[in-house]
Amino acid sequence: MKKILLTLLAAVPLCIMAQTAKIAHVDVKAIYNAMPEKTLAQNELRAFSQQYQAEYNTVQEEFNKKFAEFQTMNADAATPATIKERRMQDIQESDNKIQRFLNKAEADIAAREKELNAPIMEKINGAIKAVGAEGGFTYIIDVSTTPVAYMGPDAIDVTPLVKAKLGL
Repeated sequence: MKKILLTLLAAVPLCIMAQTAKIAHVDVKAIYNAMPEKTLAQNELRAFSQQYQAEYNTVQEEFNKKFAEFQTMNADAATPATIKERRMQDIQESDNKIQRFLNKAEADIAAREKELNAPIMEKINGAIKAVGAEGGFTYIIDVSTTPVAYMGPDAIDVTPLVKAKLGL
Protein backbone atom coordinates (compact mmCIF):
# COMPACT_ATOMS: atom_id res chain seq x y z
CA MET A 1 0.00 0.00 0.00
CA LYS A 2 2.85 2.37 0.88
CA LYS A 3 4.59 1.63 -2.42
CA ILE A 4 1.46 2.53 -4.38
CA LEU A 5 1.04 5.75 -2.41
CA LEU A 6 4.70 6.70 -2.89
CA THR A 7 4.44 5.94 -6.61
CA LEU A 8 1.35 8.15 -6.91
CA LEU A 9 3.04 10.97 -4.97
CA ALA A 10 6.07 10.74 -7.24
CA ALA A 11 3.88 10.80 -10.35
CA VAL A 12 1.91 13.93 -9.37
CA PRO A 13 4.74 16.41 -10.11
CA LEU A 14 5.34 14.75 -13.46
CA CYS A 15 1.66 15.12 -14.36
CA ILE A 16 1.70 18.75 -13.34
CA MET A 17 4.81 19.43 -15.41
CA ALA A 18 3.22 17.73 -18.41
CA GLN A 19 0.49 20.37 -18.45
CA THR A 20 2.38 23.42 -19.65
CA ALA A 21 0.76 26.78 -19.32
CA LYS A 22 0.37 28.78 -22.49
CA ILE A 23 1.15 32.38 -21.60
CA ALA A 24 0.89 35.51 -23.73
CA HIS A 25 1.14 39.23 -23.20
CA VAL A 26 -0.90 42.19 -24.33
CA ASP A 27 -0.48 45.97 -24.16
CA VAL A 28 -3.91 47.19 -23.04
CA LYS A 29 -2.75 50.81 -22.97
CA ALA A 30 -1.78 50.66 -26.65
CA ILE A 31 -5.14 49.11 -27.49
CA TYR A 32 -6.99 51.72 -25.42
CA ASN A 33 -5.11 54.53 -27.18
CA ALA A 34 -6.12 53.09 -30.56
CA MET A 35 -9.82 52.94 -29.67
CA PRO A 36 -11.98 55.61 -31.39
CA GLU A 37 -14.19 55.64 -28.28
CA LYS A 38 -11.23 56.99 -26.31
CA THR A 39 -11.32 60.31 -28.18
CA LEU A 40 -15.06 60.64 -27.63
CA ALA A 41 -14.67 59.89 -23.91
CA GLN A 42 -11.81 62.38 -23.57
CA ASN A 43 -13.80 65.11 -25.33
CA GLU A 44 -16.78 64.51 -23.07
CA LEU A 45 -14.55 64.51 -19.99
CA ARG A 46 -12.86 67.72 -21.14
CA ALA A 47 -16.26 69.45 -21.53
CA PHE A 48 -17.30 68.14 -18.11
CA SER A 49 -14.07 69.44 -16.53
CA GLN A 50 -14.45 72.83 -18.22
CA GLN A 51 -17.79 73.31 -16.47
CA TYR A 52 -16.08 72.84 -13.12
CA GLN A 53 -13.21 75.09 -14.20
CA ALA A 54 -15.64 77.88 -15.15
CA GLU A 55 -17.38 77.62 -11.78
CA TYR A 56 -14.03 77.60 -9.98
CA ASN A 57 -12.97 80.74 -11.86
CA THR A 58 -16.18 82.50 -10.79
CA VAL A 59 -15.77 81.47 -7.16
CA GLN A 60 -12.09 82.43 -7.18
CA GLU A 61 -12.88 85.89 -8.60
CA GLU A 62 -15.42 86.44 -5.82
CA PHE A 63 -12.86 85.35 -3.25
CA ASN A 64 -10.19 87.65 -4.70
CA LYS A 65 -12.63 90.55 -4.62
CA LYS A 66 -13.52 89.89 -0.96
CA PHE A 67 -9.84 89.58 -0.09
CA ALA A 68 -8.95 92.86 -1.84
CA GLU A 69 -11.78 94.61 0.02
CA PHE A 70 -10.54 93.15 3.28
CA GLN A 71 -6.99 94.33 2.64
CA THR A 72 -8.26 97.86 1.98
CA MET A 73 -10.43 97.78 5.11
CA ASN A 74 -7.65 96.24 7.20
CA ALA A 75 -5.33 99.10 6.26
CA ASP A 76 -7.92 101.61 7.50
CA ALA A 77 -7.16 102.32 11.15
CA ALA A 78 -10.69 103.69 11.69
CA THR A 79 -12.34 100.28 11.07
CA PRO A 80 -13.06 98.47 14.35
CA ALA A 81 -11.16 95.25 15.04
CA THR A 82 -14.40 93.28 15.45
CA ILE A 83 -15.46 94.09 11.88
CA LYS A 84 -12.01 93.17 10.59
CA GLU A 85 -12.20 89.82 12.43
CA ARG A 86 -15.67 89.07 11.02
CA ARG A 87 -14.48 89.83 7.48
CA MET A 88 -11.42 87.64 8.00
CA GLN A 89 -13.69 84.81 9.15
CA ASP A 90 -15.83 85.32 6.01
CA ILE A 91 -12.69 85.03 3.89
CA GLN A 92 -11.60 81.88 5.70
CA GLU A 93 -15.07 80.36 5.24
CA SER A 94 -14.96 81.26 1.55
CA ASP A 95 -11.56 79.62 1.25
CA ASN A 96 -12.87 76.48 2.98
CA LYS A 97 -15.84 76.40 0.60
CA ILE A 98 -13.48 76.68 -2.37
CA GLN A 99 -11.38 73.79 -1.04
CA ARG A 100 -14.48 71.62 -0.53
CA PHE A 101 -15.65 72.53 -4.04
CA LEU A 102 -12.26 71.56 -5.51
CA ASN A 103 -12.26 68.24 -3.66
CA LYS A 104 -15.81 67.48 -4.78
CA ALA A 105 -15.03 68.53 -8.36
CA GLU A 106 -11.94 66.30 -8.43
CA ALA A 107 -13.98 63.34 -7.16
CA ASP A 108 -16.78 64.02 -9.66
CA ILE A 109 -14.33 64.26 -12.56
CA ALA A 110 -12.60 61.03 -11.52
CA ALA A 111 -15.97 59.26 -11.24
CA ARG A 112 -17.03 60.57 -14.64
CA GLU A 113 -13.74 59.42 -16.20
CA LYS A 114 -14.24 55.95 -14.72
CA GLU A 115 -17.83 55.90 -15.99
CA LEU A 116 -16.78 56.93 -19.51
CA ASN A 117 -13.92 54.43 -19.67
CA ALA A 118 -15.84 51.46 -18.23
CA PRO A 119 -17.53 50.45 -21.51
CA ILE A 120 -14.27 50.86 -23.43
CA MET A 121 -12.40 48.65 -20.97
CA GLU A 122 -15.24 46.10 -21.01
CA LYS A 123 -14.94 45.92 -24.77
CA ILE A 124 -11.15 45.50 -24.59
CA ASN A 125 -11.38 42.86 -21.85
CA GLY A 126 -14.02 40.98 -23.83
CA ALA A 127 -11.73 40.91 -26.86
CA ILE A 128 -8.80 39.73 -24.72
CA LYS A 129 -10.92 36.92 -23.28
CA ALA A 130 -12.07 35.92 -26.76
CA VAL A 131 -8.47 35.85 -28.06
CA GLY A 132 -7.42 33.91 -24.97
CA ALA A 133 -10.13 31.31 -25.46
CA GLU A 134 -9.50 31.02 -29.21
CA GLY A 135 -5.74 30.70 -28.74
CA GLY A 136 -5.97 28.31 -25.79
CA PHE A 137 -3.98 30.60 -23.52
CA THR A 138 -3.81 29.89 -19.81
CA TYR A 139 -2.77 33.45 -18.98
CA ILE A 140 -2.58 36.76 -20.81
CA ILE A 141 -0.54 39.35 -18.93
CA ASP A 142 -1.09 43.09 -19.43
CA VAL A 143 2.43 44.46 -19.84
CA SER A 144 1.23 48.07 -19.66
CA THR A 145 0.32 47.64 -15.98
CA THR A 146 2.24 44.56 -14.84
CA PRO A 147 6.01 44.84 -14.72
CA VAL A 148 7.62 41.84 -16.36
CA ALA A 149 11.17 41.07 -15.29
CA TYR A 150 11.99 39.18 -18.45
CA MET A 151 10.25 38.41 -21.70
CA GLY A 152 11.96 35.94 -23.98
CA PRO A 153 12.15 36.20 -27.75
CA ASP A 154 9.51 33.48 -28.07
CA ALA A 155 6.99 35.42 -25.96
CA ILE A 156 3.61 35.64 -27.63
CA ASP A 157 2.26 39.15 -28.08
CA VAL A 158 -1.50 38.99 -28.64
CA THR A 159 -1.93 42.77 -28.90
CA PRO A 160 -2.35 42.61 -32.70
CA LEU A 161 -4.90 39.79 -32.33
CA VAL A 162 -6.92 41.82 -29.80
CA LYS A 163 -6.77 44.90 -32.04
CA ALA A 164 -7.97 42.79 -34.95
CA LYS A 165 -10.78 41.38 -32.81
CA LEU A 166 -11.84 44.98 -32.07
CA GLY A 167 -11.55 46.00 -35.71
CA LEU A 168 -8.66 48.38 -35.13
